[in-house]
Amino acid sequence: MSEQQQPQAQQPLFGIEKIYLKDMSLELPNAPEVFFEREAPQVEVNIHNEASGMTQEGLFEVVLTVTVTAKIQDRTVFLVEAAQAGIFQIRNVPQSDLEAVLGTLCPNTLLPYAREAVASVVQRAGFPPVTLQHMNFDLVYQQRMQQMRDQQTASAAAPHTH
Repeated sequence: MSEQQQPQAQQPLFGIEKIYLKDMSLELPNAPEVFFEREAPQVEVNIHNEASGMTQEGLFEVVLTVTVTAKIQDRTVFLVEAAQAGIFQIRNVPQSDLEAVLGTLCPNTLLPYAREAVASVVQRAGFPPVTLQHMNFDLVYQQRMQQMRDQQTASAAAPHTH
């Protein structure tokens, strides 16, 4: 007698379909004079993560945009922007957990690729490579969720005028 297979709960699935550099820009507005500066530039790094669903069910594009600006006083030495993207297959994840996966696991996957792209283009521009530090996307996500909860609490507590 053969055993009947009981349908098991669908296991969550996370897969990387494709990782690619969606956009890259480099600006050296004060070249070539900037190469003769003796002062070390101040480097500012901004990282932004954006996710969107695709037409195929279960596929999401996540874009991690890294902007690196190096300045000496008010003069820009270089500006680099890299949009590192990936297509991720995410299935059988509760809707309540999906945003966390898109906001933490996906950017954690993309960061090493963005790090390499930025370091490479800065070095090709004639400067020592900029190495992006590790970023805790889990903490960033938790802080963003807490800010949203605080805003909702504040707006609920605010007196409503008609």
